[in-house]
Amino acid sequence: MATAQQGPRARYREQTRTEIKETALRQLADGGVAALALTRIAKDMGLSGPALYRYFAGRDDLLNALIRDAYDDAASAMGGAAARSEAAGRSPRERLHSLAGAYRAWAVGEPHRYLLIQGSPVPGHVAPADTLERARAVLAPFLPLFAGGAPGPGVAPVVTQMTAWLGAETAVGDWVAEYAADAADPAASARALAGAVLAWAQLHGSVGLEVAGQFAGMGHDGDTLLAAQTDMLADAFALA
Repeated sequence: MATAQQGPRARYREQTRTEIKETALRQLADGGVAALALTRIAKDMGLSGPALYRYFAGRDDLLNALIRDAYDDAASAMGGAAARSEAAGRSPRERLHSLAGAYRAWAVGEPHRYLLIQGSPVPGHVAPADTLERARAVLAPFLPLFAGGAPGPGVAPVVTQMTAWLGAETAVGDWVAEYAADAADPAASARALAGAVLAWAQLHGSVGLEVAGQFAGMGHDGDTLLAAQTDMLADAFALA
């Protein structure tokens, strides 16, 4: 009997947590992290302040949940784009463009969530310990694309440093091996990691500026700029 009663309670609790997060996201969209206030969330939902703490221990706990959800959604978008490209038999260069486009589409479509995980750190907030794994899941689809590349001299220093990183941190090598089929070859692992890191840097630079409104009034579209940057990165690794 207790088990039967626990089911509805658990579902109600999860539903309420979801509603709290949705209300928090609206506050983020309206005014950024500074606008996030548990008392205001409680008021908007018709809850008392103490009642809200039955679902989240505090503002940081709620922020952690929003951060986890954002990374997971971004990773899902990237994974979906990778799967579609692979199923369509696209070339590595085409798959790179597809991933870059998916990253930009998610960020532009969810700017407040993108800025939550890629914008300025929230003062006084310590990100959850599992953030790193979630962030790596977003970048993981890039790894197999670069594993088979041929890095040119312009990116060779990055490959060299990634080789050293792989040698120093087993966890990084395990992550690369999980997603890049050629990871048994140390050189392929270094290429994969260098390409993923460079892709992240270019994506964050271009997309971050766009989401922050820095391209307003300029004579280009964000997708045009990102496509040009993506081609330059593909050229640097000789991706066909």
